[in-house]
Parts: sequence; structure tokens; C-alpha cells
Amino acid sequence: MSVSPAAIGQDQSSAAALRWQILGAAVLLAVFAWVFWAFLHRQWRFAITHQADWGHTLVIPFICAYFVYLNRAKLLVRPFRPAWSGLVPMLLGVAWYTTCAIGPRPLFHHNLQGAGVWLAFFGLVLLIFGYRAMKYLWFPLLYLLVFGQTISNKFMEIVTYKLQDITARGSHLVLVLLGMDVDRAGNTLTVFQDGEPMPLNIAEACSGMRMLMAFLALGVFMAYTGLDRSWQRTALVILAFPTAVFVNILRVVTLALLSKVDTDFAAGEFHSFVGLVWLVPALLIYLGLMWIIRNSVIEEARPGRTGTA
Repeated sequence: MSVSPAAIGQDQSSAAALRWQILGAAVLLAVFAWVFWAFLHRQWRFAITHQADWGHTLVIPFICAYFVYLNRAKLLVRPFRPAWSGLVPMLLGVAWYTTCAIGPRPLFHHNLQGAGVWLAFFGLVLLIFGYRAMKYLWFPLLYLLVFGQTISNKFMEIVTYKLQDITARGSHLVLVLLGMDVDRAGNTLTVFQDGEPMPLNIAEACSGMRMLMAFLALGVFMAYTGLDRSWQRTALVILAFPTAVFVNILRVVTLALLSKVDTDFAAGEFHSFVGLVWLVPALLIYLGLMWIIRNSVIEEARPGRTGTA
């Protein structure tokens, strides 16, 4: 069976167009990295220097890429058709980022700048891949916006104080049940050892906020990839809140018990080490919750699916 010259020419034209699209996308990505290098470098530095709190942000881009990979067959079923309207959010994102960078001091804010970076990246993706692809790319982009950057203290304080209070109350209750002599004044626990007071302040690092952000990112990932029903996904994400708080209470209780041996155990690098250790059982607890949610629904046999083959 022979192939017509017209078909061969069409295939060659499509291949050439694809090469130009790839080259154009590479150039645009390079320009994007150059324009927003200060923000990207600052985010990288935050994640590296505060790994226990924000190290998970380094993994988020790879998770987003995995979300895209899961939908690769649907994305590649037809050629991409670039959407020139993507230039609008691109320019708006650059304008907002520039305003935050050189404008009044209150605008020089990591997350406000991050909004501009994300808007520009959204426009870049829309420009390269078009509207059809956005049906499958909007969720990875939203995931990147929410979990791919460090949350500043100004925004964290809205939730942090309440989590500190819950952690302090829960830790105090557990320590009392364990028979320890302990008092609570606000967010400070005082453990008494042979009549000597040893204060244990529930600092912001122990409030559960950082663990909560990591758990939310993990919960959304597990819900998206491991559960089929919307209510199951919602339930698993919501359970990230009590799971993070519960494990953080156990973390503080551990520090209180260790402080009876040596007060240095409740501060410094060992303090962060205990938090990392507790992430392992926290993950196991969360996996157990996911198993319960997934097996809480018994699939009914559909008509026509039973019987012998």
C-alpha cells in the first residue's frame, strides 16, 4: 500500500510545527525563569534552610508533573492548539510581580509576589497548550499555587495561634493522664521534676501549621490518586487537620518526657529531629485512614456483570 505524497508532506509539516512548538516553549520557559529568578531562588533557599518546615515544597513540582503524567493519554489524543489569549494573564502576572518588587514596602511580600509568578505561569501554560489541555492541567496548576510556596508568617499567624492553643491543651491533658506534674499557662507547659519547674513553650514551630501544610499536600495527592468518589477525597483531605494536630500533640508530649531526662532535648536540633521522627507514624496513621475510607463503600454488582463467562 503506497502513501500519497500529500500525506507525507502533511506529516512532515506536522513534525516541523511540533519542533517549533517545543523550541518556542523552551525559550519561553527560559525567559520565565530569568524574569522570576529572584522569587524562585528565594523559595529554594527557604525550602533548603527550613527543611523540617518547608522542605516538602521542593517535591510539589514533581507531584504536579505526575498529575500531568496520569492524564498523558488524554492530553496527547490531539495536537495542542496554542491560545494567544494566554498572553493576557502572563502580562498581568509580570505586572503584578513587578509592582510588588518595586512598589510600596507592604507589597514586597513573598506570597503576593508568588501570586504574580503563578498567574504568569498559568498564562504561559495556556499559551503553549491551549484551552483543551487546561481541562487536565488546571488541577496541577492549582496544586502548585497552594502547596508549592512557603507561607509567610503574616498569613500563618491567622491559624497558628489557634493550633498552638489546641496543641497546648491536648498535650497538657495527655501528660496529666500519664501522671506527670504539669501546669499550663496559655501556650506554655511547665513540667515539674523533683519540684524544679521546666517550662516548655509551645512555639510556632510546634503549632502544627507546617505539619498541617505538608499533610494537606499529602492528603490531596493521595485523594486524587487513590480514591474514586468525591466525598471520599473530601473526607481524606479534611482528616488531614485532626491527624496533624493529634500527631503534633504526641510530638510535644515526647519533648516533655525527654525534658525530664535533659532540658536540652526540648530545644535546638533535637527538637526538629523529634518532629521528623513523628512524621513516620503520622504517615502510617494517614494511610490507615485512607484504607478505612476506601473500604467503607461496598461496590454492588452491576446487572450483566455476574454469571459465568
